[in-house]
Amino acid sequence: MASRPKQLPRLTYPFRVLGMGLAALPIGVVLHDLQAGWPAWTWLALTCGLWPHLAFLLARHSADPYAAESRNFLIDSVFAGSWVPMMHFNLLPTAVLVTVVTADKVNSGIPGLWLRALPAMLLATLVVGMATGFEVDLTSRTAVILACLPIMAIHTLAVSANIYRLMRRVQAQNKQLEEMNRRDGLTGVDSRSHWEDQARRLLQRHHGVGTPASLLLLDIDHFKSINDRHGHGVGDDVLRALAQRMRDALPADGIRGRLGGDEFVVALALPPEQALVHAEHLRAAVQSLEFPDQPGLEISISVGLAAPPPGGNLRAWLEAADAALYRAKHGGRNRTEQLQTRAPRVTP
Repeated sequence: MASRPKQLPRLTYPFRVLGMGLAALPIGVVLHDLQAGWPAWTWLALTCGLWPHLAFLLARHSADPYAAESRNFLIDSVFAGSWVPMMHFNLLPTAVLVTVVTADKVNSGIPGLWLRALPAMLLATLVVGMATGFEVDLTSRTAVILACLPIMAIHTLAVSANIYRLMRRVQAQNKQLEEMNRRDGLTGVDSRSHWEDQARRLLQRHHGVGTPASLLLLDIDHFKSINDRHGHGVGDDVLRALAQRMRDALPADGIRGRLGGDEFVVALALPPEQALVHAEHLRAAVQSLEFPDQPGLEISISVGLAAPPPGGNLRAWLEAADAALYRAKHGGRNRTEQLQTRAPRVTP
């Protein structure tokens, strides 16, 4: 709840109404047994009946609803502490009341609130106890026990349901955050870190069980000129269009990622000769892109292709693909170059 301070009064309100309404049952039974006078019954009506609604109105109309609701929680503890000596410390309802009030503090999500509320509760118990003579009768008869059951069951289930709802919300938010961390925000392909994790697994399968693997490293030819001439907004459109072509033209199980800027990378579970066919298909698809809002804008890509170096790690694989991309750039651009790797020579 603390993560949404302005809504804290609205979120707290039903729990305060429920908790204090149910607490009135065992308190009322004990007051009846003690043949309490009208002041005690009036106090019961004020604290358990009127206070939850008054607390809500005070917090909602406060300039700082979060701070006002925090004060309301402390007042809850004062009321709970006042009832303990008025019930002559009747054991079961006292334990239930203190536990429920403390659980509400924890359920609020306000850090350390339950601990800060304890002195207020103890002070109220002391003051009211001195006024009533600290009479003690710990015994809880059957009617009192039965009156405690609703608050023990219903309030516990309500708090548990709320915690479950909050946990599900946190899980959903964590899932969204994880998805955001996995994806490049502009193009929708994998972020660099997520791509590297997947590429390493493919490389491990290649070295372990011989799974075929190829790496495509590509970037847009003269991308800086596109940004300078047409603006960075158009440059972003070009990057998104390239990413979409990568999704359309390459195998669905390809691991597509963005290394940064206009540099993209794709790991394919294919031998180099098959990966070369897909690389050329992608290059042709990118060359055919049209931008209706930018007449005359044509783009092309250069692609470096490399098989995993024997025994090499991901860095070595990327360096091999980068060397092939360098050759494509210096060979005239808008082309695919493949770096041939050889197994290390074994000396007899």
